Amino acid sequence: MTTFDARPQAAIGSRPPIWLSSILLDGRAGECDAVFPFHQRTALEPACVSTARRFVDQTLTSWGALEVALDAQLVVSELVTNAMRHGGGAAQLRLLSHGPELACVVSDHSRTVPVAAAPDVFSEFGRGLRLVDALCTAWGWLSPGGARKLVWAVLAG
Repeated sequence: MTTFDARPQAAIGSRPPIWLSSILLDGRAGECDAVFPFHQRTALEPACVSTARRFVDQTLTSWGALEVALDAQLVVSELVTNAMRHGGGAAQLRLLSHGPELACVVSDHSRTVPVAAAPDVFSEFGRGLRLVDALCTAWGWLSPGGARKLVWAVLAG
Protein backbone atom coordinates (compact mmCIF):
# COMPACT_ATOMS: atom_id res chain seq x y z
CA MET A 1 0.00 0.00 0.00
CA THR A 2 1.27 3.46 -0.83
CA THR A 3 0.52 6.31 1.50
CA PHE A 4 0.78 10.03 0.92
CA ASP A 5 1.49 12.05 4.03
CA ALA A 6 0.08 15.56 3.70
CA ARG A 7 0.94 17.00 7.07
CA PRO A 8 1.41 20.78 7.18
CA GLN A 9 5.15 20.34 7.78
CA ALA A 10 5.40 18.81 4.34
CA ALA A 11 6.63 21.03 1.59
CA ILE A 12 4.71 22.45 -1.31
CA GLY A 13 3.53 19.21 -2.87
CA SER A 14 2.83 16.14 -0.82
CA ARG A 15 1.73 14.29 -3.97
CA PRO A 16 4.06 13.87 -6.91
CA PRO A 17 3.04 15.10 -10.35
CA ILE A 18 0.92 12.54 -12.21
CA TRP A 19 3.73 11.59 -14.60
CA LEU A 20 6.13 10.91 -11.71
CA SER A 21 3.56 9.10 -9.61
CA SER A 22 2.74 6.70 -12.42
CA ILE A 23 6.42 5.89 -12.96
CA LEU A 24 7.25 5.43 -9.26
CA LEU A 25 4.15 3.45 -8.35
CA ASP A 26 3.96 1.31 -11.50
CA GLY A 27 7.67 0.56 -11.49
CA ARG A 28 8.14 1.44 -15.13
CA ALA A 29 10.99 3.35 -16.73
CA GLY A 30 10.64 6.94 -17.86
CA GLU A 31 11.87 8.37 -21.16
CA CYS A 32 15.01 9.80 -19.58
CA ASP A 33 15.61 7.61 -16.56
CA ALA A 34 18.90 7.03 -14.75
CA VAL A 35 19.43 5.00 -11.59
CA PHE A 36 22.39 4.97 -9.22
CA PRO A 37 22.33 2.24 -6.54
CA PHE A 38 24.31 3.02 -3.41
CA HIS A 39 26.47 0.23 -2.03
CA GLN A 40 25.24 -0.90 1.37
CA ARG A 41 28.75 -0.59 2.82
CA THR A 42 29.14 3.05 1.80
CA ALA A 43 25.53 4.31 2.05
CA LEU A 44 26.26 5.93 5.40
CA GLU A 45 29.60 7.48 4.46
CA PRO A 46 29.79 11.20 3.62
CA ALA A 47 31.60 10.36 0.36
CA CYS A 48 28.35 8.98 -1.08
CA VAL A 49 27.07 12.58 -1.30
CA SER A 50 29.87 13.62 -3.66
CA THR A 51 29.40 10.40 -5.64
CA ALA A 52 25.71 11.30 -6.03
CA ARG A 53 26.60 14.82 -7.23
CA ARG A 54 28.97 13.38 -9.84
CA PHE A 55 26.23 11.02 -11.03
CA VAL A 56 23.85 13.99 -11.41
CA ASP A 57 26.46 15.97 -13.34
CA GLN A 58 27.32 13.09 -15.70
CA THR A 59 23.67 12.18 -16.28
CA LEU A 60 22.46 15.71 -16.93
CA THR A 61 25.44 16.38 -19.21
CA SER A 62 24.52 13.33 -21.28
CA TRP A 63 20.88 14.49 -21.41
CA GLY A 64 21.89 18.03 -22.42
CA ALA A 65 20.19 19.47 -19.33
CA LEU A 66 23.03 21.54 -17.93
CA GLU A 67 20.73 24.48 -17.06
CA VAL A 68 19.41 22.59 -14.01
CA ALA A 69 22.61 20.74 -13.11
CA LEU A 70 23.75 22.94 -10.22
CA ASP A 71 20.32 23.10 -8.60
CA ALA A 72 19.88 19.35 -9.08
CA GLN A 73 23.27 18.65 -7.48
CA LEU A 74 22.32 20.77 -4.49
CA VAL A 75 18.91 19.11 -4.11
CA VAL A 76 20.41 15.63 -4.43
CA SER A 77 23.10 16.51 -1.87
CA GLU A 78 20.42 17.46 0.64
CA LEU A 79 18.23 14.41 -0.05
CA VAL A 80 21.17 11.98 0.17
CA THR A 81 22.46 13.65 3.34
CA ASN A 82 19.02 13.32 4.93
CA ALA A 83 18.89 9.66 3.90
CA MET A 84 22.25 9.12 5.60
CA ARG A 85 21.35 11.00 8.78
CA HIS A 86 17.73 10.05 9.26
CA GLY A 87 16.91 7.19 6.89
CA GLY A 88 19.40 4.47 7.69
CA GLY A 89 21.45 5.26 4.57
CA ALA A 90 20.68 6.04 0.96
CA ALA A 91 19.60 3.01 -1.08
CA GLN A 92 19.14 4.48 -4.56
CA LEU A 93 19.18 7.76 -6.46
CA ARG A 94 16.98 8.04 -9.53
CA LEU A 95 16.80 10.92 -12.00
CA LEU A 96 13.80 11.23 -14.30
CA SER A 97 13.22 13.85 -16.95
CA HIS A 98 9.78 14.59 -18.34
CA GLY A 99 9.48 17.53 -20.70
CA PRO A 100 10.87 20.57 -18.90
CA GLU A 101 10.80 18.89 -15.47
CA LEU A 102 13.50 16.90 -13.70
CA ALA A 103 12.71 14.66 -10.75
CA CYS A 104 15.33 13.59 -8.21
CA VAL A 105 14.23 10.57 -6.16
CA VAL A 106 16.21 9.16 -3.24
CA SER A 107 15.15 5.98 -1.50
CA ASP A 108 16.33 5.07 1.97
CA HIS A 109 15.84 2.39 4.61
CA SER A 110 13.27 4.07 6.84
CA ARG A 111 9.60 4.99 6.81
CA THR A 112 10.25 8.08 8.94
CA VAL A 113 8.86 11.06 7.05
CA PRO A 114 11.03 14.08 6.32
CA VAL A 115 10.10 17.21 8.23
CA ALA A 116 11.43 20.67 7.42
CA ALA A 117 12.90 21.95 10.69
CA ALA A 118 12.65 25.49 11.98
CA PRO A 119 16.27 26.05 13.07
CA ASP A 120 17.34 29.13 14.96
CA VAL A 121 20.09 31.37 13.68
CA PHE A 122 22.77 29.40 15.56
CA SER A 123 21.68 25.92 14.42
CA GLU A 124 24.30 23.97 12.51
CA PHE A 125 21.75 21.72 10.77
CA GLY A 126 18.12 21.81 9.75
CA ARG A 127 18.01 24.00 6.66
CA GLY A 128 18.28 21.34 3.93
CA LEU A 129 14.60 20.71 3.24
CA ARG A 130 13.88 24.44 3.27
CA LEU A 131 16.55 24.77 0.58
CA VAL A 132 14.94 21.94 -1.40
CA ASP A 133 11.59 23.69 -1.00
CA ALA A 134 13.06 26.95 -2.35
CA LEU A 135 14.69 25.34 -5.40
CA CYS A 136 11.94 22.92 -6.44
CA THR A 137 8.45 23.31 -7.80
CA ALA A 138 7.34 20.47 -5.52
CA TRP A 139 8.75 17.82 -3.21
CA GLY A 140 7.42 15.12 -0.95
CA TRP A 141 7.67 11.43 -0.18
CA LEU A 142 6.05 8.10 -0.85
CA SER A 143 5.93 5.07 1.39
CA PRO A 144 5.56 2.24 -1.15
CA GLY A 145 5.58 -0.49 1.47
CA GLY A 146 8.13 -2.27 3.57
CA ALA A 147 10.70 -0.44 5.63
CA ARG A 148 11.62 2.24 3.11
CA LYS A 149 10.49 5.49 1.58
CA LEU A 150 11.08 7.52 -1.57
CA VAL A 151 11.78 11.23 -1.20
CA TRP A 152 11.25 13.08 -4.47
CA ALA A 153 11.82 16.64 -5.64
CA VAL A 154 10.90 18.19 -8.99
CA LEU A 155 12.87 20.99 -10.62
CA ALA A 156 11.59 23.06 -13.53
CA GLY A 157 13.92 23.11 -16.54
